[in-house]
Amino acid sequence: MFSSGVVLLISYLVVLLLLAWPLGIALTRLVEERLPLCVVHFESRLGIDVNDNMSWRSYASAILMLNLLGAVVLFLLLQLQGYLPLNPSHLPAVSPLLAVNTAISFITNTNWSAYAGETTLSPLRQMAGLTVQNFLSAANGIAVAFVLMRALVRTGPQQLGNAWVDMWRITVYLLLPISVIYALFLSQQGVVQTFVAQISVPGLTGVEQHIALGPVASQEAIKMLGTNGGGYFNANSAHPFENPTALTNFVQMISILLIPAALCVCFGRVAGDSRIGSSLLWTMGIMLAGAALLLMWAESQGHPLLAHLPVDQQLSVLQNGGNMEGKETRFGLWASSLFATITTAASCGAVNAMHDSLTPLGGLVPMVLMQLGEVVFGGVGSGWYGMMLFVFLTVFLAGLMIGRSPEYMGKKIEIYEMKMVTIAILIPPALVLFGTALALVLPQGLVSLHESGTHGFSEMLYAFSSAANNNGSAFAGLNANTPFMNITLSVLMFLGRFGVMVPVLAVAGALIEKRHQPSGAGSLACHGPLFVGMLIGVVLLIGALTFIPALALGPIAEHLTLWQAH
Repeated sequence: MFSSGVVLLISYLVVLLLLAWPLGIALTRLVEERLPLCVVHFESRLGIDVNDNMSWRSYASAILMLNLLGAVVLFLLLQLQGYLPLNPSHLPAVSPLLAVNTAISFITNTNWSAYAGETTLSPLRQMAGLTVQNFLSAANGIAVAFVLMRALVRTGPQQLGNAWVDMWRITVYLLLPISVIYALFLSQQGVVQTFVAQISVPGLTGVEQHIALGPVASQEAIKMLGTNGGGYFNANSAHPFENPTALTNFVQMISILLIPAALCVCFGRVAGDSRIGSSLLWTMGIMLAGAALLLMWAESQGHPLLAHLPVDQQLSVLQNGGNMEGKETRFGLWASSLFATITTAASCGAVNAMHDSLTPLGGLVPMVLMQLGEVVFGGVGSGWYGMMLFVFLTVFLAGLMIGRSPEYMGKKIEIYEMKMVTIAILIPPALVLFGTALALVLPQGLVSLHESGTHGFSEMLYAFSSAANNNGSAFAGLNANTPFMNITLSVLMFLGRFGVMVPVLAVAGALIEKRHQPSGAGSLACHGPLFVGMLIGVVLLIGALTFIPALALGPIAEHLTLWQAH
């Protein structure tokens, strides 16, 4: 029956690539700023100056200012919730520290939700606050990816583009139209979209049950498309009002990786060589497939504590078998495992199963995918430029081995670029390891743990891996709504997002000033199986060297304990 999981994985990858290709072509026009004259005329009437190009410092300042302003506005919306309209349940203001954490979470595309959405936030806060930031944070990542693409193909200090123009075009011409169509599809499938806060129905025992409602479909669309992940409901995509059918489950998985995959296609077209974009797709696709198959296998083994009990964990045509704890029977083992892989390969964090209930090796897979920097497709924009950092590192190492000056697409990779690349690559692991260590030695951090031993360590390591890499999913046994966790994770989310984004823009600023060098006999071919293998090796090597000791104390030790004891 394992073949069912393989078929699902192959079907998913085929559909993803078929949809990513036309979207990548459309994105190319945005990168190259080739829009219809009617659109350009419309923008000029609005006062948008498309010729006002920025330096990388100005671009970074604009991005930071926009996000800081967004954080302030969202914080105020959360603090004034009790006094603002569209609050039919009369929900009170969110506590200040939780409001700070939520605001930073949503401007950084993390959507770490240390609360139950349906009982904490009113429809106005969900729409005007969270949904708006879902659009803006996604546009931020795509805009920075555009800048790096332009830096690799253009020459001249004023060729990087304009942050405000890029943000406008990405939001209005890309994210908004697709989200509207997506939301209509979700509504047709059964995802709720209403201003009614809740309905009351009699339960099976006669006790009245209150069921939360709200404008879910509109938020769900951009949450998935923009790899944001924060759910309207606490159960996220395991909730039938967010993810009601097998079709919506498959479409949600597609939408998570659609733009990241399309950016690879777009890059190949912008570079004038589709093989360059294809090499990134092959790298990401191979790593995603390997992770998904490992997770499926781990969950199909069942749980050793149930082996000696009269519990049938065997896979058959009549049941899913394996470890079904924390999984929706509507989706089963294979779809739940694939969803968990996809959402942590991207910086999404949406879940249709509880990751805390995965087997130790099963939980290791999403944890490692985040710790690699979420570059296996990754978030919208952030995944692509995160993988490009590893590309630059691979080219640099290869250049050292063959005794040639490292170059990529005809532009030399020199000391300054490697300093910025190193900073960007090392910031997230440093945040994860330091934050986890701090939380495990301080009483303020330990109070969040409900589990002791190896699994408790895994819960803490997962939380900090998720925050620093802007994922947002969690081993949900951890209580993250404490003053210590709210403050610490806020710092990690902010630095994990902008501590990588700013060095990437600095690299773009350096590359845009360099002239293209003609390829020679000694030039490294940045495509083909050899380069793909080298790139995968560099990504895995850095992740392994950094996190193996921590993983050995967590999921690996838990696996050995469970399976050797039983």
